[in-house]
Amino acid sequence: MKNTKHPIIYHPSYDIPLPESHRFPGTKYSALIEELETTGLIENYLKYMPKPATAEYLSIAHDPVYIRAIETGNLSKQQQTKLGLPWSEILRKRSFLAPNGTLLAAQLALQTGIACHAAGGTHHAHWDFGAGFCVFNDLAYTARALIEMKLARRILIFDCDVHQGDGTASILSKDKNIFTCSIHCAENYPAKKARSDLDFSIIKGSGDEDYLAALRQCLSEIDRTNFSPDLVIYDAAVDVHGHDKLGLLEMTSEGIEQRDRVVLSHFKGRQVPIATTIGGGYGQTHEEVAQRHSIIFAAVQSVFHN
Repeated sequence: MKNTKHPIIYHPSYDIPLPESHRFPGTKYSALIEELETTGLIENYLKYMPKPATAEYLSIAHDPVYIRAIETGNLSKQQQTKLGLPWSEILRKRSFLAPNGTLLAAQLALQTGIACHAAGGTHHAHWDFGAGFCVFNDLAYTARALIEMKLARRILIFDCDVHQGDGTASILSKDKNIFTCSIHCAENYPAKKARSDLDFSIIKGSGDEDYLAALRQCLSEIDRTNFSPDLVIYDAAVDVHGHDKLGLLEMTSEGIEQRDRVVLSHFKGRQVPIATTIGGGYGQTHEEVAQRHSIIFAAVQSVFHN
Protein backbone atom coordinates (compact mmCIF):
# COMPACT_ATOMS: atom_id res chain seq x y z
CA MET A 1 0.00 0.00 0.00
CA LYS A 2 1.30 3.47 -0.92
CA ASN A 3 2.36 5.57 2.04
CA THR A 4 0.06 8.55 2.55
CA LYS A 5 1.73 11.86 3.29
CA HIS A 6 0.24 13.68 6.28
CA PRO A 7 -0.31 17.44 6.31
CA ILE A 8 2.27 19.58 8.15
CA ILE A 9 1.49 23.27 8.61
CA TYR A 10 4.38 25.71 8.89
CA HIS A 11 5.31 29.29 7.99
CA PRO A 12 8.84 30.77 7.77
CA SER A 13 7.56 33.79 9.72
CA TYR A 14 6.95 31.71 12.88
CA ASP A 15 10.42 32.44 14.31
CA ILE A 16 10.70 35.27 16.82
CA PRO A 17 14.22 36.75 17.06
CA LEU A 18 14.97 37.22 20.77
CA PRO A 19 18.12 37.87 22.81
CA GLU A 20 20.19 34.69 23.44
CA SER A 21 19.50 35.04 27.18
CA HIS A 22 15.69 34.97 26.69
CA ARG A 23 13.92 31.93 28.14
CA PHE A 24 11.67 31.45 25.12
CA PRO A 25 13.38 29.58 22.24
CA GLY A 26 12.07 31.89 19.52
CA THR A 27 13.75 30.12 16.59
CA LYS A 28 12.67 26.59 17.56
CA TYR A 29 10.13 26.52 14.70
CA SER A 30 12.68 26.67 11.87
CA ALA A 31 14.97 24.43 13.97
CA LEU A 32 12.15 21.86 14.13
CA ILE A 33 11.72 21.86 10.33
CA GLU A 34 15.50 21.50 9.99
CA GLU A 35 15.41 18.53 12.40
CA LEU A 36 12.60 16.88 10.41
CA GLU A 37 14.58 17.43 7.19
CA THR A 38 17.82 16.04 8.69
CA THR A 39 16.12 12.89 9.99
CA GLY A 40 14.10 12.42 6.80
CA LEU A 41 10.79 12.55 8.70
CA ILE A 42 9.69 15.48 6.55
CA GLU A 43 9.39 13.04 3.61
CA ASN A 44 6.24 11.65 5.24
CA TYR A 45 4.58 15.06 5.27
CA LEU A 46 2.98 17.42 2.79
CA LYS A 47 3.66 21.10 3.58
CA TYR A 48 0.88 23.68 3.92
CA MET A 49 1.20 27.37 4.76
CA PRO A 50 -1.45 29.37 6.63
CA LYS A 51 -2.69 32.83 5.72
CA PRO A 52 -2.98 35.42 8.51
CA ALA A 53 -6.18 35.52 10.54
CA THR A 54 -8.15 38.74 10.38
CA ALA A 55 -8.67 40.82 13.51
CA GLU A 56 -12.42 40.44 13.00
CA TYR A 57 -12.25 36.65 12.95
CA LEU A 58 -9.88 36.45 15.90
CA SER A 59 -12.52 38.29 17.92
CA ILE A 60 -14.45 35.00 18.28
CA ALA A 61 -11.86 34.16 20.96
CA HIS A 62 -10.36 37.54 21.95
CA ASP A 63 -11.32 41.05 22.98
CA PRO A 64 -11.15 43.36 19.91
CA VAL A 65 -9.41 46.01 22.07
CA TYR A 66 -6.61 43.55 22.91
CA ILE A 67 -6.36 42.38 19.27
CA ARG A 68 -5.99 46.03 18.20
CA ALA A 69 -3.21 46.56 20.77
CA ILE A 70 -1.26 43.64 19.27
CA GLU A 71 -1.95 44.94 15.75
CA THR A 72 -0.68 48.44 16.50
CA GLY A 73 2.00 47.64 19.09
CA ASN A 74 0.08 49.67 21.63
CA LEU A 75 0.90 47.35 24.56
CA SER A 76 1.88 48.79 27.92
CA LYS A 77 5.15 47.79 29.58
CA GLN A 78 3.07 45.80 32.08
CA GLN A 79 1.23 43.94 29.31
CA GLN A 80 4.52 43.04 27.61
CA THR A 81 5.97 41.82 30.92
CA LYS A 82 2.93 39.59 31.48
CA LEU A 83 3.18 38.30 27.92
CA GLY A 84 6.90 37.61 28.39
CA LEU A 85 7.73 38.80 24.86
CA PRO A 86 8.67 42.28 23.60
CA TRP A 87 6.33 43.62 20.91
CA SER A 88 7.84 43.83 17.43
CA GLU A 89 6.59 43.92 13.84
CA ILE A 90 7.76 40.29 13.51
CA LEU A 91 5.78 39.28 16.62
CA ARG A 92 2.70 41.05 15.25
CA LYS A 93 2.94 39.21 11.94
CA ARG A 94 3.41 35.73 13.45
CA SER A 95 0.68 36.35 16.04
CA PHE A 96 -1.94 36.56 13.27
CA LEU A 97 -0.44 33.65 11.30
CA ALA A 98 -0.06 30.96 13.99
CA PRO A 99 -3.74 30.69 15.09
CA ASN A 100 -4.70 30.08 11.47
CA GLY A 101 -1.98 27.41 11.30
CA THR A 102 -3.84 25.43 13.96
CA LEU A 103 -7.18 26.12 12.26
CA LEU A 104 -5.76 24.87 8.93
CA ALA A 105 -4.39 21.75 10.67
CA ALA A 106 -7.83 21.10 12.16
CA GLN A 107 -9.58 21.56 8.80
CA LEU A 108 -7.14 19.17 7.12
CA ALA A 109 -7.41 16.65 9.98
CA LEU A 110 -11.18 16.55 9.47
CA GLN A 111 -10.51 15.57 5.85
CA THR A 112 -7.57 13.17 6.33
CA GLY A 113 -7.75 11.94 9.95
CA ILE A 114 -4.48 13.54 11.12
CA ALA A 115 -2.66 16.84 10.54
CA CYS A 116 0.24 18.44 12.40
CA HIS A 117 0.97 22.09 13.11
CA ALA A 118 4.67 22.87 13.59
CA ALA A 119 3.68 25.55 16.13
CA GLY A 120 0.59 26.32 18.25
CA GLY A 121 -0.52 25.32 21.71
CA THR A 122 -0.55 28.92 23.00
CA HIS A 123 -2.86 28.07 25.87
CA HIS A 124 -1.96 30.88 28.35
CA ALA A 125 -3.52 33.61 26.19
CA HIS A 126 -6.78 34.83 27.78
CA TRP A 127 -9.75 36.72 26.31
CA ASP A 128 -8.22 40.16 26.84
CA PHE A 129 -4.52 39.64 27.56
CA GLY A 130 -1.53 37.53 26.60
CA ALA A 131 0.62 35.64 29.11
CA GLY A 132 3.35 33.01 29.34
CA PHE A 133 4.72 33.67 25.81
CA CYS A 134 1.20 33.25 24.34
CA VAL A 135 -0.28 36.16 22.34
CA PHE A 136 -3.50 34.64 20.95
CA ASN A 137 -5.06 31.33 21.99
CA ASP A 138 -4.96 29.16 18.86
CA LEU A 139 -6.74 26.27 20.61
CA ALA A 140 -9.80 28.26 21.70
CA TYR A 141 -9.87 30.18 18.41
CA THR A 142 -9.72 27.02 16.29
CA ALA A 143 -12.37 25.18 18.29
CA ARG A 144 -14.82 28.08 18.11
CA ALA A 145 -14.07 28.77 14.43
CA LEU A 146 -14.75 25.15 13.41
CA ILE A 147 -18.09 25.17 15.22
CA GLU A 148 -19.02 28.55 13.73
CA MET A 149 -18.12 27.24 10.24
CA LYS A 150 -20.26 24.15 10.96
CA LEU A 151 -17.30 21.86 10.29
CA ALA A 152 -17.65 20.24 13.72
CA ARG A 153 -20.25 20.13 16.48
CA ARG A 154 -18.15 18.94 19.42
CA ILE A 155 -14.42 19.39 19.97
CA LEU A 156 -12.04 18.03 22.59
CA ILE A 157 -8.93 20.04 23.47
CA PHE A 158 -6.46 17.56 24.96
CA ASP A 159 -3.62 19.54 26.51
CA CYS A 160 -0.48 17.70 27.67
CA ASP A 161 1.68 20.78 28.23
CA VAL A 162 3.41 20.68 31.64
CA HIS A 163 1.70 24.01 32.46
CA GLN A 164 -2.06 24.18 32.89
CA GLY A 165 -4.05 25.49 29.91
CA ASP A 166 -5.55 28.31 31.98
CA GLY A 167 -6.33 30.66 29.09
CA THR A 168 -8.11 27.95 27.12
CA ALA A 169 -10.17 26.88 30.15
CA SER A 170 -11.06 30.48 30.94
CA ILE A 171 -12.08 31.52 27.40
CA LEU A 172 -14.13 28.36 26.84
CA SER A 173 -15.63 28.00 30.34
CA LYS A 174 -19.19 28.43 29.01
CA ASP A 175 -18.79 26.54 25.70
CA LYS A 176 -20.65 23.29 26.33
CA ASN A 177 -19.70 21.81 22.95
CA ILE A 178 -15.94 22.24 23.58
CA PHE A 179 -14.42 19.96 26.21
CA THR A 180 -11.16 21.23 27.75
CA CYS A 181 -8.78 18.74 29.36
CA SER A 182 -5.43 19.65 30.89
CA ILE A 183 -2.80 17.23 32.24
CA HIS A 184 -0.16 19.33 33.98
CA CYS A 185 2.34 19.58 36.82
CA ALA A 186 0.48 20.72 39.93
CA GLU A 187 3.33 22.88 41.27
CA ASN A 188 4.10 24.64 37.99
CA TYR A 189 2.96 27.88 36.28
CA PRO A 190 0.39 29.39 36.42
CA ALA A 191 0.22 29.82 40.19
CA LYS A 192 -3.52 30.39 39.94
CA LYS A 193 -5.10 27.58 37.94
CA ALA A 194 -8.29 27.98 35.94
CA ARG A 195 -10.93 25.25 35.84
CA SER A 196 -10.91 23.01 32.77
CA ASP A 197 -13.72 20.52 32.15
CA LEU A 198 -11.17 17.94 33.30
CA ASP A 199 -7.92 18.72 35.11
CA PHE A 200 -5.32 16.08 35.90
CA SER A 201 -2.51 17.21 38.19
CA ILE A 202 0.83 15.41 38.06
CA ILE A 203 3.13 15.67 41.09
CA LYS A 204 6.47 17.47 40.64
CA GLY A 205 9.31 15.02 39.86
CA SER A 206 7.04 12.36 38.31
CA GLY A 207 8.59 10.22 35.57
CA ASP A 208 7.33 8.16 32.63
CA GLU A 209 5.52 5.46 34.60
CA ASP A 210 3.46 7.79 36.82
CA TYR A 211 2.68 10.11 33.92
CA LEU A 212 1.54 7.36 31.56
CA ALA A 213 -0.64 5.81 34.28
CA ALA A 214 -2.32 9.21 34.84
CA LEU A 215 -2.69 9.68 31.07
CA ARG A 216 -4.51 6.37 30.65
CA GLN A 217 -6.75 7.17 33.62
CA CYS A 218 -7.53 10.57 32.11
CA LEU A 219 -8.47 9.06 28.72
CA SER A 220 -10.76 6.58 30.51
CA GLU A 221 -12.47 9.45 32.35
CA ILE A 222 -13.09 11.27 29.07
CA ASP A 223 -14.60 8.08 27.64
CA ARG A 224 -16.90 7.87 30.66
CA THR A 225 -18.24 11.40 30.14
CA ASN A 226 -19.79 10.24 26.85
CA PHE A 227 -18.55 13.45 25.25
CA SER A 228 -18.13 12.23 21.70
CA PRO A 229 -15.90 14.70 19.80
CA ASP A 230 -15.81 15.22 16.03
CA LEU A 231 -12.18 16.34 16.40
CA VAL A 232 -9.38 16.33 18.97
CA ILE A 233 -6.91 19.20 19.13
CA TYR A 234 -3.89 17.68 20.84
CA ASP A 235 -1.25 19.88 22.50
CA ALA A 236 1.76 17.55 22.37
CA ALA A 237 4.10 19.82 24.34
CA VAL A 238 7.54 18.55 25.36
CA ASP A 239 8.14 20.66 28.48
CA VAL A 240 7.30 17.51 30.48
CA HIS A 241 10.88 16.35 29.67
CA GLY A 242 13.29 15.85 32.59
CA HIS A 243 15.83 18.22 30.98
CA ASP A 244 13.30 20.96 30.27
CA LYS A 245 14.24 24.26 31.93
CA LEU A 246 10.65 25.05 32.99
CA GLY A 247 9.19 21.58 33.42
CA LEU A 248 9.57 20.11 36.95
CA LEU A 249 8.77 16.59 35.66
CA GLU A 250 11.24 13.80 34.89
CA MET A 251 9.98 12.29 31.65
CA THR A 252 12.34 10.86 29.02
CA SER A 253 12.10 11.29 25.24
CA GLU A 254 10.99 7.64 25.07
CA GLY A 255 8.24 8.37 27.60
CA ILE A 256 7.06 11.34 25.56
CA GLU A 257 6.91 9.24 22.40
CA GLN A 258 4.92 6.62 24.31
CA ARG A 259 2.55 9.35 25.55
CA ASP A 260 2.02 10.56 21.98
CA ARG A 261 1.43 7.05 20.68
CA VAL A 262 -1.10 6.33 23.45
CA VAL A 263 -3.05 9.52 22.69
CA LEU A 264 -2.94 9.12 18.91
CA SER A 265 -3.86 5.41 19.02
CA HIS A 266 -6.69 6.07 21.50
CA PHE A 267 -8.49 8.54 19.23
CA LYS A 268 -7.54 6.85 15.97
CA GLY A 269 -9.13 3.68 17.38
CA ARG A 270 -12.32 5.65 17.96
CA GLN A 271 -12.10 7.14 14.44
CA VAL A 272 -11.79 10.69 15.77
CA PRO A 273 -9.64 13.02 13.62
CA ILE A 274 -6.66 14.62 15.39
CA ALA A 275 -4.91 17.96 14.86
CA THR A 276 -1.61 18.24 16.75
CA THR A 277 0.22 21.33 18.01
CA ILE A 278 3.72 21.46 19.54
CA GLY A 279 3.11 23.54 22.69
CA GLY A 280 5.93 24.36 25.10
CA GLY A 281 9.51 23.16 25.19
CA TYR A 282 12.50 24.88 26.79
CA GLY A 283 16.07 23.59 26.80
CA GLN A 284 19.75 24.52 26.79
CA THR A 285 19.77 24.81 22.98
CA HIS A 286 17.10 25.36 20.34
CA GLU A 287 18.33 22.23 18.54
CA GLU A 288 17.71 20.10 21.65
CA VAL A 289 14.17 21.51 21.91
CA ALA A 290 13.56 20.95 18.19
CA GLN A 291 14.64 17.32 18.54
CA ARG A 292 12.05 16.81 21.31
CA HIS A 293 9.35 18.57 19.29
CA SER A 294 10.06 16.16 16.41
CA ILE A 295 8.84 13.26 18.61
CA ILE A 296 5.16 13.90 17.81
CA PHE A 297 5.95 13.76 14.07
CA ALA A 298 7.69 10.39 14.51
CA ALA A 299 4.75 9.11 16.61
CA VAL A 300 2.23 10.21 13.97
CA GLN A 301 4.22 8.39 11.31
CA SER A 302 4.30 5.28 13.49
CA VAL A 303 0.56 5.27 14.36
CA PHE A 304 -0.73 6.46 10.95
CA HIS A 305 1.78 4.51 8.87
CA ASN A 306 -0.44 3.56 5.95
